[in-house]
Amino acid sequence: MTDFWDRRYATADHPPAPAWVLSENPHLLPSSGRALDLACGLGGNALFLARRGLTVEAWDRSPVALDKLATWAAQEGLFVQTRRVDLTRETPPPGAFEVIVVAHFLHRPLLGAIADALAPGGLLFYQTFSQVPTGWARGPGSPDLRLTQGELLRRFAMLEPLFYREDGDSGDAASGRRGLAHLVARRRF
Repeated sequence: MTDFWDRRYATADHPPAPAWVLSENPHLLPSSGRALDLACGLGGNALFLARRGLTVEAWDRSPVALDKLATWAAQEGLFVQTRRVDLTRETPPPGAFEVIVVAHFLHRPLLGAIADALAPGGLLFYQTFSQVPTGWARGPGSPDLRLTQGELLRRFAMLEPLFYREDGDSGDAASGRRGLAHLVARRRF
């Protein structure tokens, strides 16, 4: 599977934009603290967080993506600690991060560990594909890699939701939000 992602990322010549759930809710971010961009890919979220003054770790299984991210961060004078991780085998440490961002990645056995990795008062920004039929081919083909309706709220019920939105078949296709679910939630103190 890593080879698939390495090939996909190999041709990228610039970082992607941050996830919509993050870029539309920057007012919720703390002014300092540790942040984790989980399954970061080319690191658009990691760069966004580093620009806002957070201490950022970016985890992914693709060394190609991590190398490109490190180069782009250095070009901007930002420090992003990249780490090659297989998220089906390794989880973030409990209580370690004030912010965790997950975009376009779903591994259900990891969800509890993601919530546990938030420090008290820490924020989770999560955005990924839903199973809602949209008539728009984007994201993984397997329904196992897509959320059911309301699943983000149920899976993170231990957190306090601050923002939630599901853009099913009525989402704005021009902006790329059709068939996505978005959540910002806080770990209670």
